[in-house]
Amino acid sequence: MGVLVSVENIEKAFPLVDGGQYIALKGIDLEIKKGEFVSLIGHSGCGKSTLLNMVAGLDLPTNGLVTLEGQRVKEPGPDRMVVFQNYSLLPWRTVRDNIALAVNAVMKDAPAPDRKALIEEHIDMVGLRPAANRYPGQLSGGMKQRVAIARALALRPKLLLLDEPFGALDALTRGNLQEQLMRICEENEISALMVTHDVDEAVLLSDRIVMLTNGPESKIGQILDVDIPRPRKRMEVVEHPSYYSLRSEIIYFLNQQKRIKKLRAKKTTAIARHGLEKVNLEIGFVPLTACAPIAVAQEKGFFAKHGLEEVSLVRETSWRGIVDGMAGKYLDAAQMPAGMPLWMTLGGDGAKPVPVVSGLTMTRNGNGITLDRRFYDQGVRSAEDFQKYLQQTRDRTHTLGMVHPSSLHNLLLRYWLAAYQIDPDRDVNLQTIPPAQMVVDLQGGTIDGYCVGEPWNLRAAIEGVGFTIATDLEIWDGHPGKVLGVREDWANAYPNTHIALVKALLEACRYCADENNELEIRQILAQRQYVSTNLDYIQLGNPNQAFCDVEQPMREYAHHLFFSESANRPSRTEHLWIMTQLARWGHTPFPRNWMEILERICKVGVFSTAARELGLLDMKYNRIPIKLFDGTVFDPEDPITYLNELAIKQDFSIAEVVLDDDSRASVNLAA
Repeated sequence: MGVLVSVENIEKAFPLVDGGQYIALKGIDLEIKKGEFVSLIGHSGCGKSTLLNMVAGLDLPTNGLVTLEGQRVKEPGPDRMVVFQNYSLLPWRTVRDNIALAVNAVMKDAPAPDRKALIEEHIDMVGLRPAANRYPGQLSGGMKQRVAIARALALRPKLLLLDEPFGALDALTRGNLQEQLMRICEENEISALMVTHDVDEAVLLSDRIVMLTNGPESKIGQILDVDIPRPRKRMEVVEHPSYYSLRSEIIYFLNQQKRIKKLRAKKTTAIARHGLEKVNLEIGFVPLTACAPIAVAQEKGFFAKHGLEEVSLVRETSWRGIVDGMAGKYLDAAQMPAGMPLWMTLGGDGAKPVPVVSGLTMTRNGNGITLDRRFYDQGVRSAEDFQKYLQQTRDRTHTLGMVHPSSLHNLLLRYWLAAYQIDPDRDVNLQTIPPAQMVVDLQGGTIDGYCVGEPWNLRAAIEGVGFTIATDLEIWDGHPGKVLGVREDWANAYPNTHIALVKALLEACRYCADENNELEIRQILAQRQYVSTNLDYIQLGNPNQAFCDVEQPMREYAHHLFFSESANRPSRTEHLWIMTQLARWGHTPFPRNWMEILERICKVGVFSTAARELGLLDMKYNRIPIKLFDGTVFDPEDPITYLNELAIKQDFSIAEVVLDDDSRASVNLAA
């Protein structure tokens, strides 16, 4: 399909009464192909209708260019017909006359019989033959909208522009009209651009969905390709495997924009106090037992003790929310999976590189691999049993959930599978799922298992839907779990605040490790603003119990290590191992300048200063070699040879990663 409409670097500004200007849209680039149906979705005020009006020629951009088949759009024309929500019918003219008015005005040179035939054809096309001689006041809302659509289509436009055309209709009428519109557009190969607030409508009608960020300076945040085949039926679309993932993606985007708007509204300039450059912080976390240090630092006053008097905790439902908050600078700091600072710095999965540093390991261990209870009932007790089961059921797709590509959940699950000759990219389907959704998806049968932190392994066991087949203590005892992450430019701008933050959380980690505080910490975590779950599901665990007992699957759980003389210090060796695993599975290239990257990311100096100021002089560096359960020893002196010798892996690339002084990153790929 060729390009019909091209929107190039559009900016739209409106003058304000005080002489300033409001920039509604900025940097919009979009192409619409011939025969393509594109939807615009976003919150009110994001500029959807403004963009549609500029494509229609009803308004002109302040900067940028809109072209139709290569010709600049300067004014409205019959090649672009707009259907508004309010129908725009003349009340003193019948259905036939409203359509005829447009046809006769635009096609006045065509023979009268041809024009009449065209009018009658489009009356039939939208099913209005019985109402052809009625006036708008005698029609329902759905019938009026069909008149507006017939009038637009009768002019044979190259592009149909729809501004929330079904917003005022009841659900049944809306559904019927949506199906009629799809049929008409497909049969006549009409391109369409539609503004909508309705997520289900966007998925049903669109080939692509363009999601706009909040204004001012709204831009395209994401474009989704809808891979559901045509022709589509409303009641059948929901059965397609992509339907709910597409729907969830849009809802996540809209919810995230709502959260960003709230954070923008409360965001103030840095407040300096007590020798700290900034005492007002927004700190992100995900509801897991591992968020205990952050919750405790807030509830027990450790933030305030170290001068951070205005700390707000931002509860994200997924690690993706943490990534977006850090990349968009809406969060000052965040709890992160141990691999996320590297993943963001190296531009994980094709994202724009965002340099992130870490000066504290907040937890170690705490993850488990849970399988659906039916595997246990069929005799699966070990990884060997699971591997045999997969061989016997190659005709089925087995889906396992993990929480983020950068997380140790993903990397350890992949390592565990590969060690037993299960290729995680061929023999199973790995899917990224928010932690709190894991148990629900397991109950619903959409996944077969997952690797996640507590309390979601224990909860699945207690509720009888799953069992823990292995904890991460068996795979790599003592691995880093969650770390403190901040942007590198933030760390450079607020060095004293960064140290104070590490001190507060390090004290909280020590508090969490005291067995005398276990019940209090569990009660804190169970609260609505943190994990929001039953107290019985939250167990901090005995770190001496390394192996789960699959003969008692209903009560096993992973175990956390919050504090010890060597647990909290960042380790460049551990980050380097994570770097090899991210490259092993194609999440990031392996940096040719890996030593430089580790020096930048792993802020050992910040940790040492914080520990020294707390009087924790015995915080040692753990020099024990990394040795996982399969006996493979990681050699930090030669990571590329280690990577090459791994039996199951993807083709990995090597890249030069450039971190400029202002913390902008770029990745130059090499073969």
